[in-house]
Amino acid sequence: MDESIPDKAYFRIGEVGRILGVHTYVVRYWESEFKSIKPIRTKSDQRLYRRQDVEELLLIKNLLYRDKFTISGAKKQLSKTRGEGALDEDTGEKRLARIKSGLLQIRKIIS
Repeated sequence: MDESIPDKAYFRIGEVGRILGVHTYVVRYWESEFKSIKPIRTKSDQRLYRRQDVEELLLIKNLLYRDKFTISGAKKQLSKTRGEGALDEDTGEKRLARIKSGLLQIRKIIS
């Protein structure tokens, strides 16, 4: 299970499967579950994965297999590491209060 990514711009799904050490249907499934994986399609409708897609898939594989996350847990972990975490109610309410305050200031300036 060699996880070193060759120095190439694009990879076919079979190559990605070999790099990850998983079957191609697993790669297709992860692609459908994780929206950050977006391979381009050739005219013959073959998937071509960019290097960043392969790196993202390696991260997903590690979260699922090594760290034992579920699919939904891996999604949450990925969004958390990117700073896209879901807002809790306090933070959402504070954000809305700041927006309202800003809009009221704009209203005063316009009037």
